[in-house]
Amino acid sequence: MKHLTFFITKKIGIVFIITLSLLSFVSCKSTKSIVNSSEPNTSLSTRQIIREYQKQETNFKTLQGKVKINITQDQKEQGSTFTLRIEKDKAIWLSATLGLARLMITPDRVRFYNKLDNEYFDGDYDLLSDFVGVELDFFKVQNILLGQAIFNLKSQEYATDINEQSYVLHPKDQNALMELFYLINPSHFKLDSLQLFQQLKNRMLQVDYESYQQVKKQTIPNKLRVVAFEDNEEVTIDMEFKSISLNEDVRFPFNIPSGYKEIVIK
Repeated sequence: MKHLTFFITKKIGIVFIITLSLLSFVSCKSTKSIVNSSEPNTSLSTRQIIREYQKQETNFKTLQGKVKINITQDQKEQGSTFTLRIEKDKAIWLSATLGLARLMITPDRVRFYNKLDNEYFDGDYDLLSDFVGVELDFFKVQNILLGQAIFNLKSQEYATDINEQSYVLHPKDQNALMELFYLINPSHFKLDSLQLFQQLKNRMLQVDYESYQQVKKQTIPNKLRVVAFEDNEEVTIDMEFKSISLNEDVRFPFNIPSGYKEIVIK
């Protein structure tokens, strides 16, 4: 997990882990909390559950807000607040206070710079894919942030079980190298949890969506927790969004200052 630890210690690198997490939005008149009140309907078929889930897929043009991120590792906690902007399917941008660190994710690149250390990173998704054990791209990252499945549910056959208050959707033929589970909420049919297990590598990734709310008729995660485990190392990431606006004009300024040292991770 040295790559993950390295990014975390670089401050803005903690934001890179938003690829494994998402948003919560408060302090907005158009926002209201969603109360989970439904019990799973045991008569629903897997096809019906997937159909209801697809009806709830988030749709917006742009999103802007502030997100508080706390990371706990080795019983040590660090956190900071960032400005977040998203142009759906095109860009995810975060900036620390006074622009001391900035992150820009697009479908083909991952870039960030840190003014405190005069360093920058400019690369692709290979590093994160190697850590997670799944070939990630911009759209999988975006889906994780929005509480949505990372794979197309039409690409293979799924089966459904019931686990307490959630539908558990999983491939009928689980990959021996990676087990995948989607826990779907029966109230709003968004994810309660995304779980990936790689027992041979003693690796686990779990994203728990603790609450959701309505933002201009869109069901969006409110709070979430990410737990990444490999061997005997564990990192926990908690995220909370404190303000939000949708579908406004936003800018994505990003320019790596000259003279900065490139971060090369092998």
